[in-house]
Amino acid sequence: MKLPVGACAVDTRTGRLGVVMGHEGPYVQLRPFGGGREWDTRPQDARRATAAEWQRAATAHAAVLSRAGTA
Repeated sequence: MKLPVGACAVDTRTGRLGVVMGHEGPYVQLRPFGGGREWDTRPQDARRATAAEWQRAATAHAAVLSRAGTA
């Protein structure tokens, strides 16, 4: 199953959660939730994030912004 651009996904090799930014050649391109440098993973190593995983990432990102005074 090809993950759509904009979907939250987990790279099962590393456990990192990211947003699908695109598909380039044989890879899925992911960017960390909240921004940062993209990385590539194989499609078989990416799965859609659960609602709980997405919520944890959103909460962690909001906490970082709050501590930085940008929220």
